[in-house]
Amino acid sequence: MSTIDLNSPPPNHKYSVSVEREETAGGRNVRLFKDVALFLVAIAFVTLVAWLCYSTLSSSAASAEEKKWAISVLSAATGGIIGYLVRK
Repeated sequence: MSTIDLNSPPPNHKYSVSVEREETAGGRNVRLFKDVALFLVAIAFVTLVAWLCYSTLSSSAASAEEKKWAISVLSAATGGIIGYLVRK
């Protein structure tokens, strides 16, 4: 087996060194709980906004300007979700 002097690497080569901390079971559980909680809050918020827009669109008391606003919000949300899914 040959050795490589890291002070003078061979031409057209580069190296990297990393030190990573091993994730413990407790740390993993906390991270997963945070991720799930954040996901659920985001889903609840998006559902609330969609429900408010739908109720505005179906309301007879809403003005035309409010309905345009609701359609714009729903269009932006739909575009954002589709862009997120396509990028994945």
